[in-house]
Amino acid sequence: MRILPLHSEIADYLRKRELERKFEKQKSLFEFSPSYPGLETELLEPRHLRIWSFRIDRKYRAIFIFRDKSTVEIIDVN
Repeated sequence: MRILPLHSEIADYLRKRELERKFEKQKSLFEFSPSYPGLETELLEPRHLRIWSFRIDRKYRAIFIFRDKSTVEIIDVN
């Protein structure tokens, strides 16, 4: 699995909240195995929009969409 480079606004958001290291760790786990238990990857509601998320830490999640079968794009962190 491959994650596209982050948009500059998302990278700034991570930097301001000191989440860069946590994000990189979780990103590595996701690229190794999107279903890794610690990520708690889930399909968000409404399901027909096909928007997913994985956990960065207890407070933050990365929101993403699949661009194709092996590539995802992070569209938000909240």
